[in-house]
This record gives sequence, structure tokens and C-alpha cells, in this order.
Amino acid sequence: MTLYYSLVFAILVSEMALFIALVIPMPFTVKRKMFNFISESPLVAKLQYGMKITFIFILILFLDSVNRVYRVQVEMASLMNDSSGAGRAAAMGSDRMEVQARKFYSQRNMYLTGFTLFLSLILNRTYGMILDVLRLEEKVKMYEGDPQAGGKDGQKLDPHFRANEIGELKKQLEKKDKALQAMKSQAEGLQKEYDALSVKYNQLNPNDGDKKSN
Repeated sequence: MTLYYSLVFAILVSEMALFIALVIPMPFTVKRKMFNFISESPLVAKLQYGMKITFIFILILFLDSVNRVYRVQVEMASLMNDSSGAGRAAAMGSDRMEVQARKFYSQRNMYLTGFTLFLSLILNRTYGMILDVLRLEEKVKMYEGDPQAGGKDGQKLDPHFRANEIGELKKQLEKKDKALQAMKSQAEGLQKEYDALSVKYNQLNPNDGDKKSN
């Protein structure tokens, strides 16, 4: 197995472990903290971005393996349909073994990359479903009057929480930009006034300039 297919296999094993970690029964508070960490951690966000790029390359490998399987099937059919006796003997001999080996490797790579892509979709959907369940459990606990419900950890499960937080940060950034622009314009105005006053002073007191030069 080549290096990149070994990496694909490692990603597949990691996805299986992550899927088990998502579906394993846990206390509500523990699972809520875990999902809040996943949604807030900048390291996890960078990892998700890198995995998206990785899955694009895995998709390319999957399409390449499908193409290889198809070409091997065509080659096998051409050997079997050869009308000459030499062609049939070659198909039953070492040539067929070599083609069968390439067919096996191509099919293995196709299944490996295909299952990796399929499990990534399953993980994404499972994550969304569990997040919805956690939100519903949070609402149920709030209706039941649970004192632990409705806190900051529960608000972080809300899909609008991060959007509102990002919107608030953007508003603050816009305010700071406006304040900075106002300070720049004020500084420019003060500089212009200073230059104008300097010119007027030099015009009213030309002797002071001559004394300074002497």
C-alpha cells in the first residue's frame, strides 16, 4: 500500500473512532461540554478546514480507482474475447494473474476511498443530529425547571448563539474603525490648523524668522 493510501486508511480508522465517540452513551453535561469544545475550539476549526481539503484529494483518488477498475475490467474482457488460442492461453496464464492482481488492488483502493468519503458524510449528519438532540434536551430541562439548564453552556448549543456573537464582534469592529477614522480626520484637521497658524504667525512676525536664522 502506497503512502497516500496508508494515510487514507489512517483517516478511515480515525473516523471510525470518532463515530464511536459520538454515539457512545455519555451524561448530558459531559456531552454538552464536548460539543461546545468542538464548536468553539480554533484548533478544531483549523482541523475541519484541513480535512475538507483532504477529502477533495480523497475524492480524486476515489475517481482514479474507479477508472482503474473499469480499465482492468475492459482488459480482462479483451483477453477473454480474443478469438485466437494464444489469447485464451494468455488469459488463463500469467497475464491473467497479473490483471487479477491489478484488479484486486484497484478494487481495494476504490472501497477504501469510497468508505472513507461515505463515513465522512455519516459523521457530519450524525454530529448534526446529536446536536439537535442536545438542544431539545436543553429545552426540556428548562421547561422542567432544572437549575443547570439555560446557562451559558446551554446557550452555546443554540445555532444562533455563534451567529449573534460574530455579529456583535463585527459591530464592535465597525465602531472601532469609525472611531479610528474620526481620530485620523481630527488629526488631519489639527495639522492643517497648525500649519495655517504657523503661516499667519510668520507673516505677522517676519523679524522673528530672521532672528532665528541669524
